[in-house]
Amino acid sequence: MLTLPVVLVGVVLVAMSISGTAVALPSIGRDLDTSGSPLNWVVAGYNLAFAAMTLIMGSTADRVGRRRVFIVSALVFAGGFLGTALSPVIVVTDIARILSGVGGAGIMAAGGAILAASYDGAARNRAFALMGTMAGVGIAIGPTLAGLLISVTGWRGSFAVFSVIGLLVGLGGTRARESRATGSDRIDWAGSTLFVGALTLLMFALLEASSLGWSHPVILFTGIAGLVVLVTFGVVQRRSAAPVLAPALVANRGFLGWSLATLTTSVGFLGVLVFLPTYLQAAAGLSPAASGLTMLLLTAPVLIMPMIAVALVNKGVQARLLIMIALVLVVAGNLWLVTLSAEDTVVAVAAPLVMIGVGMGASFGITDGQAMALVHADAVGMAAGFLNTLRGAAEALVIAAYSASLAGLLAARLGDATQAAKVGAGRLTDGAEAVELDAFTWSWQLTQFGVGLLCLVLSVVVAVLIHSRAATSRRTT
Repeated sequence: MLTLPVVLVGVVLVAMSISGTAVALPSIGRDLDTSGSPLNWVVAGYNLAFAAMTLIMGSTADRVGRRRVFIVSALVFAGGFLGTALSPVIVVTDIARILSGVGGAGIMAAGGAILAASYDGAARNRAFALMGTMAGVGIAIGPTLAGLLISVTGWRGSFAVFSVIGLLVGLGGTRARESRATGSDRIDWAGSTLFVGALTLLMFALLEASSLGWSHPVILFTGIAGLVVLVTFGVVQRRSAAPVLAPALVANRGFLGWSLATLTTSVGFLGVLVFLPTYLQAAAGLSPAASGLTMLLLTAPVLIMPMIAVALVNKGVQARLLIMIALVLVVAGNLWLVTLSAEDTVVAVAAPLVMIGVGMGASFGITDGQAMALVHADAVGMAAGFLNTLRGAAEALVIAAYSASLAGLLAARLGDATQAAKVGAGRLTDGAEAVELDAFTWSWQLTQFGVGLLCLVLSVVVAVLIHSRAATSRRTT
């Protein structure tokens, strides 16, 4: 039966495209002569579409057919990667990446639904365990494999390879059994649309502020509009008969605490994952392949730590203790990267990268299970969707905020926004490398300091929420 291997290949492909694309950014920037926010949308656009469309694609799969959505999504994914490989200008690249993100969301959502409909009992548990493991594999090997492909085929060739594999996944999906939900549950389209709109507006404001300026009317309008739409989303959810996100779920302190824990580790992980390869290539002179191999220090622990964390919990170690250790590692790793310099760069980043990776991997293994255990059985689907959407939204927004911070600090240091954008893309000017690299390093250090402080504050909030929930449970037993 090809259902399981086809879905698993699709999962690996989507996960690799999330973690591996950042390695290609310097090459794309040089080839298309672009930098700044247009270049950063190559990663941010994919993550935005993936985060915003996951809930919608899952609901659509239930209604129109899981196999059908999986096949169409794989074809959209492949088409987006082919469009990226052939794109003559950065605008086409960004649009193609957004299409790929929509396809990736459908592959993950419909793929999980296909497995749920195709397997029962222990077989279903094994299938989903493999799905989680393969997602970790994709994240772990994405930067390394992407770097190797770019070194051999160029960045266009690497995207073409992903396109071909996506096409094969779509063809393999035709062998799966079709299934759909028997009921006709309503979908909160208003809530879904408002969520997508709010996320898009906020990301646009963050990414474009570095080039237009925070006081520019367009940035002010889109930022304020994003906040208004987000508030409207909250109001609509309170009044909706079938909300995308039930207010009672957010009011659950324990669930919210575990949800913020996974958000915190995502914030501490994604900025480094996306932006460090560019610095390694610019500062240390590493090739795409070498920078991808270096990123294994960050991503490899994500492959092995989830199972270790679960095993420790099953042996009686408190999950609350493990998540706090994980958060401490993420905070400490990000703050340690404040010492980053252009000298002995790989040696300097090794320990903090491992710390962040271990913390991220451990949280992968326990946050979902602990959060879901606090949710009523009727709301587990919504809760699972919320967790995945929260991760995706955090990833998309942290990329935008990280990019805006780097670009803004570089512009302030160099006094030229255009040149700052080129330096942020790893393109140093002949004869001015020392000055520009010093500015790049300074901007990196301050941005990392901000990320570390944000993770620290979020970790404190997580500790309070989880501890208060545990204390309440003890008083009521």
